[in-house]
Amino acid sequence: MRAAGGDGHPGPVIELNGLTKRHGGKVAVDDVSFTASPGRVTGFLGPNGAGKSSTLRVLLGLDVPDAGTALVGGRPYRKLRNPLRTVGSLLDGGGAHGSRSGRAHLTWLAVSNGIPRSRVEEVLDLVGLADVAGRRVSTYSLGTGRRLGLAAALLGDPEVLVLDEPVNGLDPEGIRWIRRFLRAYAAEGRTVLLSSHLMGETAGTADDLVVIDAGRVVARGTVPEVVGGHASLEDAFFALTEERGR
Repeated sequence: MRAAGGDGHPGPVIELNGLTKRHGGKVAVDDVSFTASPGRVTGFLGPNGAGKSSTLRVLLGLDVPDAGTALVGGRPYRKLRNPLRTVGSLLDGGGAHGSRSGRAHLTWLAVSNGIPRSRVEEVLDLVGLADVAGRRVSTYSLGTGRRLGLAAALLGDPEVLVLDEPVNGLDPEGIRWIRRFLRAYAAEGRTVLLSSHLMGETAGTADDLVVIDAGRVVARGTVPEVVGGHASLEDAFFALTEERGR
């Protein structure tokens, strides 16, 4: 499901054009446009409340936009034939019932989406949860719960990963692991869209950046392009948002 550009090279797989979403009288996402391409990690960066999660919820078909489009492989998420096999996603908040074990949760997802049960053990090993997979989800720490969410995202071996704050609750070893994992995943020609408010971590993981503030995109480009003449991405970020706030 890698879209091809006019020159024969892979083109954008994720495309947002003029996306706008309101919650009541508040504009959460304001005319947002950007792309994410195969073989690259695209960092979606902004402070809490900037509109990152609202954007991802529209992209993943959980909310309906007020204007604009959000496409994966040229289609809205709701029109994908096999969503779990196409897009793996991890959003804030758990989707697993606390009384179930991690293994039972993944098995239910696999069976309901026509994915072989053998894939459950593969992803448990992949994210380092094999030893605790039999425990109830309610006993998991925040970091362990994020690993279970990542396992669910990987269950269908998707071409696209959309992750919202994936390192939330992880210890330094876990953060280092996920950075390496995402880099390797993109190196296979897959598309990774990584939402975060952690600038240092995003700068060390992403190839491309989209910076959003107060619902609007304030910068996009490669990491060096966004950093520009600043000493760090953090300095560039605050310069961008302070300039917008004037």
